[in-house]
Formats: sequence, structure tokens, C-alpha cells
Amino acid sequence: MIENKKILVTGGAGFIGSNLCETLLELNNTVVCFDNFSTGKVENIQHLFSNKNFKLMVGDIRRLEDCRKAVDGVDCTLHEAALGSVPRSIKDPLTTNEVNISGFLNMLVAARDAKVKRFVYAASSSTYGDSVSLPKVEDTIGKPLSPYAITKYVNELYADIFSRTYDLDCIGLRYFNVFGKRQDPNGAYAAVIPLFVKQLINHESPVINGDGEYSRDFTYIKNVVQMNLLALSTENKEALNTVYNTAYGERTTLNQLVNYLKEYLSNYDPAIANVEIIHGPHRIGDIPHSLASIEKAQKLLNYQPQYSMKQGLKEAVEWYYEELRNKI
Repeated sequence: MIENKKILVTGGAGFIGSNLCETLLELNNTVVCFDNFSTGKVENIQHLFSNKNFKLMVGDIRRLEDCRKAVDGVDCTLHEAALGSVPRSIKDPLTTNEVNISGFLNMLVAARDAKVKRFVYAASSSTYGDSVSLPKVEDTIGKPLSPYAITKYVNELYADIFSRTYDLDCIGLRYFNVFGKRQDPNGAYAAVIPLFVKQLINHESPVINGDGEYSRDFTYIKNVVQMNLLALSTENKEALNTVYNTAYGERTTLNQLVNYLKEYLSNYDPAIANVEIIHGPHRIGDIPHSLASIEKAQKLLNYQPQYSMKQGLKEAVEWYYEELRNKI
């Protein structure tokens, strides 16, 4: 789909970024991984160091001079660097704003000045905010429910201005609850799937916020990689300078998710089937339901996701169990 290009991946040592770096190298591209390791991990990219087409640049998107060095000579940019997590943004909105907005603007300016051909960036389903319509359609959003959601919406506004004012081709991908290999199960802001896996492997009771009937469009990492490749390589002018839902288009409740995890993990450890589930209070800033329409991406990018939530979860659980059971 895309080959023999020099591509910058910001946040390349993170969960999504490292998967993108890996795939781009497999497609015979040169990859520059730009990360400050605030959330990214060396072990996510350790296996790439021996590849002559892989370059690591340690730096911070909050420093414009670092951004300029990172984009030097690259054809395209995949901007994944950000501070995720709704709870973290509520606890520390200043740092979230500094990284996700000021850092994003630095990258846009650097990409513009370096004449980068395409700027594909990680947007977020949190942009839909308090909109109750389902499925979520790109042109219909509500009010943001967290500082994090505000920052990701502002990213879209800045990208739109840069595309119209400076002729920089921008595509935003609104990620919906991405999961898969290398997603960190540790830390205060671990995503729900690796956190639950870690707890179940340890025979600890996962805590579901609320009654467990909140639902999400859980999206396997390989679908997300596919979307990024399509956004990088499309020659359809109509597909540029807009945003796309990046999801599978299927809704799963948290109760269903835990039951799937217990079922799949029980194939490795039967005792997991008997681990009790605990319900806690609802979490501030959470939206009740999330389900993406992927019609726009199907039409303009020819996006055909290959992995349903259950298919991806089966593959991911195998990786989680083998990789994490000796570390947690």
C-alpha cells in the first residue's frame, strides 16, 4: 500500500505507534520513531533496532526545535504522540493541554515548513462528547466531557485550518477504544482490556465502573494499522483534509467484554473462569455508549476492517497471556 517512503511516527514507542513502525518497516519504508518515553517504552521497539531502516529520535513534541529535526526529510507523518486517558486529563488538565494542543501545533508547523506531503494524526472518539446519537457519524458531535476530549477536538480544528490555509494534506482518525499487543496493563491509567487481563491472570477481581452496561466499539490494533496505511496512501482528493471513524462498527458492553476475556483466558488457565467480577461507581467523564459508523471510511478510503472485536480479542489474549504472565 505504501513503500519506499521515509515516514515519521511520533509516539512511535507507544502501543499504537510501535505497531505502526513495525508494519511500515515490513513494507520496506524508512521509519523515524520520535518519542520522549513519557508513556512509550523501549521494549516496544527493541526488536526494531537491528533494522537499518529504523531510526530512533528521542525528543519532545512540546519543543518546536525537536519537531523540526524529526520531520527533516520525511515524506509523511503519522502523529500518534499524545497524553491519553480521560481521568489523567481531569487530574492534570494543564499537562494534557500542553502536550496534546501545543505539541500538536508544533508538529503541524514543523510539517508545514518541511513541506511534508501528508499529515495523518490520531484523533479520538471522545470528540463526540455528550452526543447521544448512535452510531456516531463524523459530522455530528456534542459537547466534550473532559479536558482530553477538548484537546482532541482542538487538534481537528487546527488540522482543518492548516489544510485550508497552508495546503498541508491532513487526515484525522478518530480511534475507538483500540486494543492489542503491547498495550500496557500497568500504571494508573491502563486501558480496560489489558488491565482486566492482568487482573484475571492474577486471579484478581476486575472492577467494572457502573453496572457494566456501558458499551464501546472496541477496535483491534490491526484494523487501526490498516486505516493509517489507507490514509497515508490514498490518492483520492475527496478523501483528504477530513476525519474518519476508526473502528469496527460493533458495540460490546463491559459485562460482555469481561465474559469474553474469562472465556478465552480460561483456555490457558481454567481457574480464571471462577474469578468474581466487582462493580464500582461510574467514572466521571465517561460517555455511556460508543458505536461508530464506518461508512465514510468505507466509501472514501475503501476501508474494510479485517478483525471483529471477538476475532481480535482471541488473537490479543494469546499474546497477552504469553507476554504478560511472567511480568505481572
